[in-house]
Amino acid sequence: MPAAAASGGPTAAASASPGNPRGEAPGGTPAGPPTGCPVGHPAPGGGVPTLFTWEFATDPYPAYAWLREHSPVHRTALPSGVEAWLVTRYDDARQALADARLSKNPMHHAGSAQAKGRTGIPGERKAELMTHLLNIDPPDHTRLRRLVSKAFTPRRVAEFAPRVQELTDRLIDSFAEDGKADLIHDFAFPLPIYAICDLLGVPPEDQDDFRDWAGMMIRHGGGPRGGVARSVKKMRGYLAELIHRKRENPGDDLISGLIRASDHGEHLTENEAAAMAFILLFAGFETTVNLIGNGTYALLRNPDQRVRLQRSLADGESGLLDTGIEELLRYDGPVEMATWRYATEPVTLGGQAVAAGDPVLVVLAAADRDPERFRDADTLDLARSDNQHLGYGHGIHYCLGAPLARLEGRTALATLLRRLPDLRLSPEAADVRWRGGLIMRGLRTLPVEFDPGHRIVRSDAPSRP
Repeated sequence: MPAAAASGGPTAAASASPGNPRGEAPGGTPAGPPTGCPVGHPAPGGGVPTLFTWEFATDPYPAYAWLREHSPVHRTALPSGVEAWLVTRYDDARQALADARLSKNPMHHAGSAQAKGRTGIPGERKAELMTHLLNIDPPDHTRLRRLVSKAFTPRRVAEFAPRVQELTDRLIDSFAEDGKADLIHDFAFPLPIYAICDLLGVPPEDQDDFRDWAGMMIRHGGGPRGGVARSVKKMRGYLAELIHRKRENPGDDLISGLIRASDHGEHLTENEAAAMAFILLFAGFETTVNLIGNGTYALLRNPDQRVRLQRSLADGESGLLDTGIEELLRYDGPVEMATWRYATEPVTLGGQAVAAGDPVLVVLAAADRDPERFRDADTLDLARSDNQHLGYGHGIHYCLGAPLARLEGRTALATLLRRLPDLRLSPEAADVRWRGGLIMRGLRTLPVEFDPGHRIVRSDAPSRP
């Protein structure tokens, strides 16, 4: 969701993870797991579980449970070679997310220049796109967030709801007669790309280019960082041109709103405007891709909860959908780890001393399954009411675009369940793979089936002769 990234909160595209964080081999094939312990699970004799393999990516929760119990603030070497602290308990995570001593500015990283280059979004430094909310602290963060808030208002999000519904129905129309679909490629991926382009003011004739660039950003074959950097460079050049056009001919869109805010006494440089638009586009789409994909997958693997939600929607109720979206964000949310933080001075987290300059990664997926905070934490319960999850962060970096993310997630899931009532996983879904990445958690594909004869035509669709 746009703002997930724009808030400086816990979002960024998976491709932006350092190096090759899941252990992917250079050609895009999974590297073999280290020997000595079962991947993703505690080692024999109670040793530290193996992290960041493809098997771990499929189900990281047993490993995170071990870390919560035995090493809740755990120093580890990432596959990129960068060492960082993983924070896994809910209370510690909440503290870390709001701790001003943990800076978002990569300049506070005590590592080498090479290590610094393995954090953040590939190519953003060379493209002069560093001045966005993911990389700055107050007072600059306060100033930029205020400017974005002026352009990204709750009213604008509410007014955008019909367009999100229109895009959702149009995408379902494209495969509704086929009886099968890949819900990532055909639905979850294009929906937020087209939505955020509309919101930002990218002309329709240019939106397919953004879809191509976004696809490169989350694709991992052949070395992800180089591909991402090339897409970042192309996007940077386009945004510079678009911002110039919007200054000459502003419209009712987010980029024009940013320009208007800066032109009325607020200081927003050209690079800041480009960086803000970039981060909204770059990270704004993948959180929603994963919310829709992970959420649908969780519902189809928990049929009792899916049926419960479908019955509620059929009765015209919205309460279970509201609590259900929050539960899906908690249970297997789109953001596995909050984006990088760096200790500006010695900090104690969970009883562990963290040195100045050390990178810290708050593991939201682990915190949101903490049994000390959530009853039956490993159970999906769409009616869960006490659900203060950390999926959109906490503190001053709380996700600015959470309302838009929720709108898109609600609309997508409710429309899928209503229009394709017998939606089910295809046999191929038994072998689904999760995308390699450190920050984000999302599926590569989600093959589904349904009976075209059982689909429900959308209410605004023209009747057939």
